[in-house]
Amino acid sequence: MKIYLNLLTAAILATFIGCNSGGDSAGKGALSSSKAAEKVYVAPGEYDEFYAFMSGGFSGQLSVYGLPSGRLLKVIPVFSQDAEKSYGYNEETIPMLNTSFGFVPWDDAHHPELSQTNGVPDGRWIFINGNNTPRIARIDLTTFETTEIIEIPNSGGNHSSPFITENSEYVVAGTRFSVPIPQKDVAINSYKENFRGALSYIRADKPGEMAVSFQILVPGFDYDLAHSGKGKSSDWTFFTTYNTEQSHTLKEINASQNDKDFIAAVNWKKAEEYIKEGKGRDFPVEYMHNVYSDITHTATSNKISGVKVLIPSECPGLIYYLPTPKSPHGVDVDPTGEYIVGNGKLSADLTVHSFEKMLKAIENESFDGDVDGIPILNFEDVVAGTVVSGGLGPLHTEFDNKGNAYTSFFISSEVVKWKIGTWEVLDRLPAYYSIGHLMIPGGDSKKPWGKYLVALNKITKDRYLPTGPEMNHSAQLYDISGDKMELLLDFPTIGEPHYAQAIPAELVMKNSKKIYPINENEHAYAIKNERDAKVVREGKVVRVYMTSIRSHLNPDNIEGIKVGDEVYFHLTNLEQDWDVPHGFSIMGARNAELLVMPGQTETLRWVPQREGVYPFYCTDFCSALHQEMQGYVRVSPAGSDVPLKWSMGED
Repeated sequence: MKIYLNLLTAAILATFIGCNSGGDSAGKGALSSSKAAEKVYVAPGEYDEFYAFMSGGFSGQLSVYGLPSGRLLKVIPVFSQDAEKSYGYNEETIPMLNTSFGFVPWDDAHHPELSQTNGVPDGRWIFINGNNTPRIARIDLTTFETTEIIEIPNSGGNHSSPFITENSEYVVAGTRFSVPIPQKDVAINSYKENFRGALSYIRADKPGEMAVSFQILVPGFDYDLAHSGKGKSSDWTFFTTYNTEQSHTLKEINASQNDKDFIAAVNWKKAEEYIKEGKGRDFPVEYMHNVYSDITHTATSNKISGVKVLIPSECPGLIYYLPTPKSPHGVDVDPTGEYIVGNGKLSADLTVHSFEKMLKAIENESFDGDVDGIPILNFEDVVAGTVVSGGLGPLHTEFDNKGNAYTSFFISSEVVKWKIGTWEVLDRLPAYYSIGHLMIPGGDSKKPWGKYLVALNKITKDRYLPTGPEMNHSAQLYDISGDKMELLLDFPTIGEPHYAQAIPAELVMKNSKKIYPINENEHAYAIKNERDAKVVREGKVVRVYMTSIRSHLNPDNIEGIKVGDEVYFHLTNLEQDWDVPHGFSIMGARNAELLVMPGQTETLRWVPQREGVYPFYCTDFCSALHQEMQGYVRVSPAGSDVPLKWSMGED
């Protein structure tokens, strides 16, 4: 009976999908509705096989989906304020959004990147870049919370980021927009004389200790995307470049003149040697490093001064340019570390470089000139092969566990499967529509899981019920376990997902934190039991030491607050059961609610502007008596002599 009901539910779901897709979902490569629904159906109470982490793009956040269901599990606030979770609003997390420009509560988040051990995602952390105000964030996957953000100096447009080295030694940050380094007031049309790029290596293997270890000063091109090597090539990182013309205006034309641009190959082990030898120059910069503690439940923000910069002309063997057609976007390294795929978005073909050939060309000094002391390797001496795809606009490539590669084609809206080594096209399927990145679980690592492929599409017109001029973007799930790809599912996504990564749920679930032990709470204003609840005045600053537990707040009556006081509600959630958060809000607050996890402390700042009696309440439904979880603050005129007092359960 249970099997019958599950299949019946799947059939109903399949009918719904088929009737509402609005596109050719039953066309080429799509399974029948019932078979597709069976493959993505996750029964009530059962778990998805994979966590998928998708960038929020211009939302500044990171979203988490289950695969194969496509269910949204959580939105993790990273670079943008989030009123639901009070991130960037409560006093504890405001420091996470500090930069050298001040408090910046937004960014453009593009590329999630899972931590790795021996080149395989390990489920400890996930990193993501902020493109606009250059930053990199670490998210702790025991709590699914942002715990560290570092600003990247000498950068404009942190796009080729935060692609990780094989054992999480570094995440990288290449500048998409070259700028004057150091920054100064110069004419924009002096671009070729004054603008430079920077490739940054940020130490990432120790939580709370991210640091810009060194930067490499490079010519003023646009550094677009990156991937670090694997195995034999693990000491190297590869960055794509465009605008080798060094244009500063109408780049859609002026930055597309050269027949070839470059992939920059950086030997980061050699860079470490040069830093130890004292070859790094000290550049006078200031940037911020922000860290959140699960013990104090509070973020701190520290200003760092100075960075070590390597000059390629002074450091032979540090960096080389591999010529690549034309305006390459993605650069991807196969699981063996031998093949480096250049996705030239203005080329119909894919150029694949050989790491072994690259080393031999370097050894033989097979150079075709140089740029600012960076040797250009002869194109013919480093190419392993060409995938003659017949598609238009190749952008990104990922790999399965059977020796195959998959490339997204933006203009022709399709995914193309091809064989590594023979460069033969094996299959192609349409994507709906204008696919950007694609993702295979573990597909940029040494050991892809290779069961599914997710297409991250830019346009969704006619795919979903219309929601006005703006619609969500689209993810599409393909089954790649057989010889032919099969389209299974569409689902809308948060923001504009540029890239995604996925990992088996079992690698993350086993470490998931359920509560914060109350006896480990070292927040400066935490209290561990109700009898310690109190209200303390320090001049015009009033601190309310408050607790929450099902189903009351203590204290729930407060008097003696005056107009113009600066009131801090320090709320400690005394619960020690999983999934029992409590919220807090008060009328007239100019920030957001609090959402406090079991054993945690958070702080809301409130400045009353008018006399009266103001209600506060729990905003997160926590029990049958949730509605009764409320209280009042009496606000008297400034200068009045109403005594400060508080209570709970007194008439």
